[in-house]
Amino acid sequence: MPACRFAATIVFASMLLSLPAHAERWAASWTASAHGPYPIGNPTAQPELKFAFPAPEQGASDQTFRLIVRPDVWGSQARIRLSNAFGTKPVTFDGVFVGAQESGSAVVEGTNGAVQFGGKDTVTVPPGESAVSDPVTLSFVKSATDPLLKGRKLSVSFHVAGESGPMTWHAKALTTSYLTAPGAGSKGKETDEAAFPFSTASWYFLDEVDMMVADDSKVVVAFGDSITDGTATTLNGDDRWPDVLSRRLHARFGNGFIVVNQGIGGNQVAGPPDYSAAKPFPGGPSAISRLDRDIISLPGVATVIWMEGINDFGAADATVETVADGYSKGVARLREKIPGVKIFAATLTSALNSTITTHGRPEVDVKRKALNQFLRSAKIFDGVFDFDAATLDEKTGELKPPMQPNSSTGGPGDKLHPNRAGYAAMANEVNLEMIAGSRK
Repeated sequence: MPACRFAATIVFASMLLSLPAHAERWAASWTASAHGPYPIGNPTAQPELKFAFPAPEQGASDQTFRLIVRPDVWGSQARIRLSNAFGTKPVTFDGVFVGAQESGSAVVEGTNGAVQFGGKDTVTVPPGESAVSDPVTLSFVKSATDPLLKGRKLSVSFHVAGESGPMTWHAKALTTSYLTAPGAGSKGKETDEAAFPFSTASWYFLDEVDMMVADDSKVVVAFGDSITDGTATTLNGDDRWPDVLSRRLHARFGNGFIVVNQGIGGNQVAGPPDYSAAKPFPGGPSAISRLDRDIISLPGVATVIWMEGINDFGAADATVETVADGYSKGVARLREKIPGVKIFAATLTSALNSTITTHGRPEVDVKRKALNQFLRSAKIFDGVFDFDAATLDEKTGELKPPMQPNSSTGGPGDKLHPNRAGYAAMANEVNLEMIAGSRK
């Protein structure tokens, strides 16, 4: 080989070796919108909690939570956010750990890593505020693309020192988590099940898990009410429409897209006009008032899919103009704060003849159809996904019969919330190419 070519080869090889590894950044990988103080909310299949939480005003008392969540993608490092958004007194957390769930409340031995806040093992979160942890290395994540990580769940354990007072929570987890008895002390370091006799179908204090991911990963936020939150689908089955959408995106694009769920059962676009810990509402604060916390504050957001409004009509008798104006203001706010964000509307599914009589009225269905027409024709969105068309029985105007029976608690369903089959049909209505856009 000529000397000049040999030298060039050496220089080129040196350049390759000196190139930095693929850049990474933080991205939200799991979320659950904090919507109020326990027990105000709409849980599904909730076990009896009077032994775990004898008095709501007292809240947690010297006890440990072991919350089970499913990150949509994994990274070698994680961080968590603990929220006291609707508390009335400072809450002190210590004994915080994250690890791979084995089964039930057991954690895989050797995976349970301690979490710190500002280099300390304890953090006190004032009322109305939240705290983001320091990064913690997930020793069991050797590669974010490891197929054995798909669907695996993360155990997040933390101890509440003293009494918490009213607890900030997300009622409808549709996922089983675990609790110690009051006064049991700090048990987060323990990996077996012995210390966690109580179960719950809700999440408390924890509202976000971030992962360190490739810097071209894009977060898709599913934003809405109980139909996004997953009412009537399977317990522990991860069969909400955002879950099904996530699996479709991963099958097509690997870890390039991350789907997080910011639905709240009972949520409204425009109401209630006032919301506070002292004046809670089961559906949480309005969609418009929670945009900053639940979408804009999340790292990595590139896309929002927004489906909401039936509760404005059913529970609050709002006008179509009020809800449409709320959408317009919300879209403008998102575009101002997240330049380049894609915003898709999803049409409202039928509630006609629902056993929830406020929502099943014909006049509500008239408003629903009018709002859907606004969503389909408004020029403020990047596109529309027609969930109504995917689930509507044209003969009756109701949800299609196979989509009505409740998939979690059983029974005939309420003709408002689609079941597992209905949610799958909704997710399959999403055009993945519209989500991906010009992605390379």
